[in-house]
Amino acid sequence: MTYQRRLSFLVLVDSLIVISAIYLSFWLLNPGFQVFQSKTLLVASFTLLIWHHLFAYIYKLYNKAWEYASVGELVSIFKGVSYSVAITGLLQFIVSGDIFVRVLMITWMLHMLLIGGSRFSWRMYRDTFIKTKKDKKRALIVGAGAAGTMVARQLLQNHDANLHPVAFVDDDVKKHRLQILGIPVLGGVENIESVVKELNIENIIIAIPSLGKKEINIIYQECTKTDAKTKIIPMLEDLMLGNVSVNEFRDVEVEDLLGRESVKLDMQSISESITGKTVLVTGAGGSIGSEICRQISSFNPKALILLGHGENSIYTIEMELRGKYNEVIKIYTEIADIQDRNKIFTIMDKYNPDVVYHAAAHKHVPLMERNPEEAVKNNVFGTKNVAEASDTFGVGTFVLVSSDKAVNPTNVMGATKRFAEMVVQQLAEVSRTKFVAVRFGNVLGSRGSVIPLFKKQIQAGGPVTVTHPDMTRYFMTIPEASKLVIQAGTLARGGEVFVLDMGEPVKIVDLAKNLITLSGYAINEIGIQYSGIRPGEKMYEELLNENELHKENVFPKIHIGKAPLKDEKILGYFLGRFEEMSIDEVREYLLLVANNRENELEHLKQRKIFI
Repeated sequence: MTYQRRLSFLVLVDSLIVISAIYLSFWLLNPGFQVFQSKTLLVASFTLLIWHHLFAYIYKLYNKAWEYASVGELVSIFKGVSYSVAITGLLQFIVSGDIFVRVLMITWMLHMLLIGGSRFSWRMYRDTFIKTKKDKKRALIVGAGAAGTMVARQLLQNHDANLHPVAFVDDDVKKHRLQILGIPVLGGVENIESVVKELNIENIIIAIPSLGKKEINIIYQECTKTDAKTKIIPMLEDLMLGNVSVNEFRDVEVEDLLGRESVKLDMQSISESITGKTVLVTGAGGSIGSEICRQISSFNPKALILLGHGENSIYTIEMELRGKYNEVIKIYTEIADIQDRNKIFTIMDKYNPDVVYHAAAHKHVPLMERNPEEAVKNNVFGTKNVAEASDTFGVGTFVLVSSDKAVNPTNVMGATKRFAEMVVQQLAEVSRTKFVAVRFGNVLGSRGSVIPLFKKQIQAGGPVTVTHPDMTRYFMTIPEASKLVIQAGTLARGGEVFVLDMGEPVKIVDLAKNLITLSGYAINEIGIQYSGIRPGEKMYEELLNENELHKENVFPKIHIGKAPLKDEKILGYFLGRFEEMSIDEVREYLLLVANNRENELEHLKQRKIFI
């Protein structure tokens, strides 16, 4: 039905209702009276008709989609009918000195009944016949609060939705056995499994946007006991910003199950340190580096230099950022190897950046264990080149992206990261540039991380390989890690090691199980195979050892540590004699120094490694 036909139809229906209602009201009170011979009733009926259409226009009663009508539309009908009847009575009193109070009261009631009924019958027809409940999948909503109610209402009103809510569960016992929008609340989270079985639920929707990750994990584990597919509504922050609507469900991701909350950052201080500044990011094409670039761009720096060794990854992040910020930020790209000292110094001289984020590194533990000399060249000498160039050309702040593997390292990669920290710590003692390092745990979804590997193994039909059933790691998301690096730059005074309070470590085997179930498989269907701990791997990781940890936080959930400053000769000896060392000697020296066991270096000196 076109708008004009729809409007004409509604005006005709309302006109018949208005005119007939006042005559019917008078006849009900005066059964023997010849109502159609009364000029007073004729005038009153046309007066009421005019005022009704006027208020119908004011309250847009002819512009509403009545198939989606709710309480708001009922209030509009109430106002329009009440005002039109009241004004008709007032005019009648002014003209004739009398008012048909009882007639107008019955007229008002008939108007509400007939006009409201004619409108809401559209919605009843839509809900009953347009798409039957049999066509939809039965859904259980976890959370009977405001968000859960909004989800239920959206699903009930949207005839294109494929889900039909049949029950709520909520841990608020006051809501148990009640009905919300005609949908019963059937207990708490512990009842999910039984409710799904009893009501043949096909989909579960977690509808508590403010829920903490630990609570999400608890609920999800209950959901995994069923065969229903689990969805979750967007986070509260996205809903408040208007980025998404409450009915835009998404699959539960492994990031939702980390079991800790994100750190809230000081956006004002970050803005002050980046807005209008020139920023250089090394490793800008990598997982962390590219996300640092995205986060920085939102603060409108004057210029952003993307430095990386891989042309494809740099091209990708360049095109992404140019698509969003080309009009407001000067974006430059430099394809360079941080081991090329002359090129790095040339780039620093060319752009003279205010802030440098050094994310370029070799980070794959087993590969670096087999190629320790390459780890040293990139992670130690490369860091030295970028850091010394920053010092030479007066960079304001230099932030090194480090790792939890730098603490009491058992592998070459972690040891080289500790040596990189030593490089910037020693420069912090003599430079005007503020040199700091940032340590964090494993990053979900980054290149070379365990998540992409597990996903490939699941797609291939399994099994998922886990090194050891008791192995644990700290995890964080790529945006969290990148924000922490940026925040560290604002907190820098020089020489610090900043560490995020990452909560409780996660068992790798639990992560694997969650990924399997999130992918829609049973754990025994894919299988988990234990491959044994690889060379250089720890059973667990540390972020700060007991000698480095300061009790006070420099920022909520961010610790500040000051790793022991090494004798400059120890690092100098290694850097000066690296080319003369064998691979085994390189590995041995790295691990001894990184673990504060310099007293055991004497036997290396006896081999004439040092002058």
